[in-house]
Order: sequence, then structure tokens, then C-alpha cells
Amino acid sequence: MPAGDVPDIRALCRLRSALRDLIEALVDARPVTQASVADLNFFMQSAPASTRLQLTAAGLRVQTQWHWEYGGNPRLAFIATQAAEFLSDPAQVRRLRRCANPACSMIFIAVNPRRSWCAPGVCGNRVRVARHHRRAGGTD
Repeated sequence: MPAGDVPDIRALCRLRSALRDLIEALVDARPVTQASVADLNFFMQSAPASTRLQLTAAGLRVQTQWHWEYGGNPRLAFIATQAAEFLSDPAQVRRLRRCANPACSMIFIAVNPRRSWCAPGVCGNRVRVARHHRRAGGTD
């Protein structure tokens, strides 16, 4: 995360809303809205970045320089840029899943393709416990 001021809460909420809209559209196989794309582009452009090659004791290293002097917030620009790179990669998007717990609104990145819960110890456990109680109650 680049250095910079703490983002304005309204700007952060706007970026979060655009990301949520984009992610939900991709997970639900619906068209992505132009407004959400425009919002993400706005944040990416709000603080321009340039890359520099540096010679360090460990060897060559690429460093991103965020130009906050042009306005915008480099932290929001960084988040928007990372999200755009992720969401434009079909292999990454295929890993996005909506939690299988009907009471949960979480979307997560499935590292394991069989994973269906946002947190197996929370949502997965709740669903398994509810299923057990239904089965146990039905046999009495």
C-alpha cells in the first residue's frame, strides 16, 4: 500500500460500492454496468503512477511511484488498480464464489475449487449444524 493520507470515507464508500457491483455482476454472470467501470477508472486515474527500476543490495527491483502531488488518493488508486488487474483476468474471476450459506452475503476467492463457504469454520459449520438438527429432528 503506498504512503498517503487516509482516504475520505465518502470516496472509500464509492470505490467499495463500484467494486461490489462489478464483482457481483461477474459472479452472477450479469452484464457489468458502465457506471461501475467509470468509477473504477476514476479512482485509478486519480493518482497517477510511474515505475522505476532501482538497484538495491539484493539486486534490481521495480518500484511504483504514486504521484499524489497531482491530487487524488494514492491508496484508493492502488486498490482500484489492483482490483482492475484481478477483475480483468478470466482465470481469477472464475475463482470468485458466493458463499453457499443462504444467510451470508460474502463473496470470496476460492483457492480450492471445491470450496463453497466463505469461512468453513463459520458459515460451513452453521450450515452443517442446521442440516444435522433438521435430520435429527426429523427422525424423532
